[in-house]
Amino acid sequence: MDTFVDSSWYFARFAAGRPDKPVDKADADYWLPVDQYIGGVEHAILHLLYARWFTRAMKATGHLSVSEPFANLFTQGMVTHATYKDDKGFLFPEDVIVEGGQARSAVDGRAVLIGPIEKMSKSKKNVVAPEAIADTYGADAARFFLLSDSPPERDVEWTESGVTGAWKFVGRVYETVEGARGALAAHDPDRPPTDLSDAARALRRATHEAIDGVTDDIENFRFNKGVARLYEFLTAVRRSTLRDADLRSAPQGEGKSDLHPEEPRSGVTKDAAPNWAAAEALSALVRLIAPFTPHLAEECWEILGGKGLVCTAPWPKADPALLVKDEIILPVQVNGKRRGEITVAPSTDARTIEALALALPDVQRFMDGMTVKKIVVVPGRIVNIVAG
Repeated sequence: MDTFVDSSWYFARFAAGRPDKPVDKADADYWLPVDQYIGGVEHAILHLLYARWFTRAMKATGHLSVSEPFANLFTQGMVTHATYKDDKGFLFPEDVIVEGGQARSAVDGRAVLIGPIEKMSKSKKNVVAPEAIADTYGADAARFFLLSDSPPERDVEWTESGVTGAWKFVGRVYETVEGARGALAAHDPDRPPTDLSDAARALRRATHEAIDGVTDDIENFRFNKGVARLYEFLTAVRRSTLRDADLRSAPQGEGKSDLHPEEPRSGVTKDAAPNWAAAEALSALVRLIAPFTPHLAEECWEILGGKGLVCTAPWPKADPALLVKDEIILPVQVNGKRRGEITVAPSTDARTIEALALALPDVQRFMDGMTVKKIVVVPGRIVNIVAG
């Protein structure tokens, strides 16, 4: 039969396939409907329409009990790329050299017209071969870039510079983890020491904020925001300058800890046992990147000394106590324009916040000769001063 027929009921076959009949109704009733369907916008007018029709037909014939095949739909954007054309027709990106906003043929140097950015299409040759990307940057870097560029419901433009940035991130993660080889064997992430320094607690706070944020972003399809958090978290880990005496919890005889002020990049070295806060941070980092860069995560998990596969390891959980901020930064606006910021405890009352905002030198300078008409304090968000 035509492939449209196959694609209209494959989900039922996958959920309850049997050699001697199309589906097993009991199994299909257990697995269906599909919890989450993700597809391109073009599917909404073709495949999904046919799939719904087939599902209702199969229910009428006694093969299924559900009327709708999919419980939730998420429509993803398209991958786009610039188009290139000469007097003979369209050219593949690898056959074009772009310099200074001008394009020429990589074969004979002839001028090439740079066309509009469009959905990747074989007919317009604005495609990039997956094999070439994987050979150059690795599949994980390519995947990480696609997830980082824009919200998944929007189109993403494929660029060489974008995937290069993702490739550098992959390299920094590996370098950092390699410097902490065996960290999970030396420290139990589930048993924090009681004598943590301020710097150690700051690293723990960054770890649990990353766990909380990335988890929420994944569950709500904000993959680009999750990627941004991972960049920030990796930077926090690599810039950690904790001293060995501050939170060292390795068994006696294992040598000094490895976090020294003169080594701010990765925070760890291969010659000493990693400290507990770094071990916890790296354990969380590797598990958080696993959905984005699975191959990298598995290798890093093995380097750290994790048990089994990272894909089967428990997902990290954020400690609510570490998500409570000791201080918050409130921007201060005067007549709609930002003029400064104040740092206060979350529990600071509105009157104190108003006084601190009015005391800012830049606010006073801007309001010289003006009278305060109203001050609006949005708790935890912003301070608005209306003056005239």
